[in-house]
Amino acid sequence: MLDDIDLTTIADERVRTLIVRLLNLVEDLSADNRALRDENQRLRDENNRLKGEQGKPAIKPPTPPSDHSSESERHRPGPRGKRGPRHPITIQREQTLRVDPATLPPDAIFKGYEDVIVQDVIIRTDNVLFHKEIFYSPAEGRSYRAALPAGYHGEFGPGLHALVLVLYFGCLMSEAKIQELLVYVGVQIAAGTISNLLIKNQDAFHAEKDAVLEAGLASTPWHHLDDTGTRVNGQNQYCQVLCNPLYTIYQTTAAKDRLTVLDVLRGNQPRRFRLNAEALGYLDRVALAQITRQRLLQLPWDQELDAARLGDLLAEHLPNLGVQPRKWIMDAMAVAAYHAQTAWPVVRLLVVDDAPQWTWLTAELALCWVHEGRHYKKLTPWVAAHRQALDAFQGQFWQFYDELLAYRDAPTPTESARLAAAFDTLFATTTGYRALDDRIAKTRAKKAALLLVLTHPEIPLHNNPAELGARQRVRKRDVSFGPRTAEGAQAWDTFMSLADTTRKLGVSFYHYIHDRLRGEQQIPPLADVIAERAADLNLGASWAAP
Repeated sequence: MLDDIDLTTIADERVRTLIVRLLNLVEDLSADNRALRDENQRLRDENNRLKGEQGKPAIKPPTPPSDHSSESERHRPGPRGKRGPRHPITIQREQTLRVDPATLPPDAIFKGYEDVIVQDVIIRTDNVLFHKEIFYSPAEGRSYRAALPAGYHGEFGPGLHALVLVLYFGCLMSEAKIQELLVYVGVQIAAGTISNLLIKNQDAFHAEKDAVLEAGLASTPWHHLDDTGTRVNGQNQYCQVLCNPLYTIYQTTAAKDRLTVLDVLRGNQPRRFRLNAEALGYLDRVALAQITRQRLLQLPWDQELDAARLGDLLAEHLPNLGVQPRKWIMDAMAVAAYHAQTAWPVVRLLVVDDAPQWTWLTAELALCWVHEGRHYKKLTPWVAAHRQALDAFQGQFWQFYDELLAYRDAPTPTESARLAAAFDTLFATTTGYRALDDRIAKTRAKKAALLLVLTHPEIPLHNNPAELGARQRVRKRDVSFGPRTAEGAQAWDTFMSLADTTRKLGVSFYHYIHDRLRGEQQIPPLADVIAERAADLNLGASWAAP
């Protein structure tokens, strides 16, 4: 009966308003019913568990119960064309193939050669017996031994070491499967040795990852940021993913609050704090008591403080400071110090979702349109009229998204003004479906963050690069669970960062690792490559414009 309701045929305004309220009540009751059923099942399972029985088995359906992806709405098939030219294939050897003379007729005339390139790989051991010269000096009472070639340490050479690193961090294989592959090839290697090859003595790679972070932050004013869960020695932690088109940095952290995220942006340098006008401006946005604010002004003005000094000053001037006010004050002073310093690149804009820990950190915050679209995908209306209203609005939502994409390719002041007005019109829509109208109003309140692309056309409309980076960590976590030590977590962060950065720069991860292990340095420092590419791409043009 509800599927056939057409509110436009009801002439009486009061009756139509009443029916709209009743339909929204039906939606509310339907949502409450679903929630109560889920809660009831959880309580039954818990009751059975306490009685020593088993609850309802958690059998997952063959397909996900809900799909919040917007890929189908955003996908626009482009024109099919010819595949671009392939990169030239390096030739290692040449071989001439001849026709069996017995198969040729008497009048056969030689017409030259037909070149055919065939790609292949050779996987075999390359075991070397080194005869190291030894000299003894009676006068000094010591021996002199020839050194192994660069890259050879212990019982394994740089080729095997590079392969282990690439398979584990680049191809996301487990240690057990890597050992299995090497044993098949004929290598005698223990599981513990593979673990040591992955995490021990990697200081040079850690240093290059730190250089990549600094160069990456300096390469553009804007960056992507996201986080995902990870585990270290069985304990839940977080993996922060910071990136732009030229680099990716992974950083495992124990928390994901604002100060922790700021640590990631600052390259994990010691925390610094500064009380100035900017810090007080942040505190104006929160419910900080006036008496607390007055006492806070007794702290040194516009001076950089370390964490220990700030703690002493707060204990002296604000001894009864609560947990939340302390957090507000430390966050505000830390962000102010970050913006005031000049020794480290400062991020001007972050492209993120709408999680609260991203706020305050940068001058501008651009929200992800794809993430915003997921909120609409999560609505599950029961009434047919509401489903139709949701489908219609989602179509308009993604049509507007397409118009923003077109604007990025050809930005003009006229089109910017038109899109800003179109946003106001679209997100002033009233459908009568209360959950949808509430969602539309929430999107409308984010206008400034969603339309920063009109000011900075070079920024993406979504946070997919960081989310795809987070997905890599999730896949690695699914295969290898997680590191068991802080040293292992550092190795995970470093090599996953270098693997994704080399991919973005068009550098072979295997050749890069092998080059560094051999000490050849034929591949230039990745930080230098990032700086060179950044100068060519000019991904911060709108910030430099007058």
